[in-house]
Amino acid sequence: MKLFEVLNEDNFLLFAANNYKNKQCTDVEEFYDDLNRFKYIKRLLSRYGVEKEEMQERLLLNHLVIICNVFGIDAGKRMIWYKVPEKYWPVIKTMLLYLHYIDDKEKVEVNLDPFVVERLRTI
Repeated sequence: MKLFEVLNEDNFLLFAANNYKNKQCTDVEEFYDDLNRFKYIKRLLSRYGVEKEEMQERLLLNHLVIICNVFGIDAGKRMIWYKVPEKYWPVIKTMLLYLHYIDDKEKVEVNLDPFVVERLRTI
């Protein structure tokens, strides 16, 4: 089995460091700041889960774009799917589709979130 075939807590940090592509990074602190975006995403999603009007779709999109910019789209997506709880996958899939980071054939078992679809149509 390859080292990064399945992401887990033991290899996540090494996978992230191996795929980090931020050319403007000057120290390790910036790397960890970018890793903290996963926490911010989970926090935003948990607020959305409690009250739909609290959806901050632009901020969530920004975090997703930055993750995919600094880790690459493929590695960023793998990390997002690993770090974000499965109950929020419909929101993530909807946003990744909106950003054209995935096509409709990826994660077919996950439905789109209709509320998020409507919110993204207003952007």
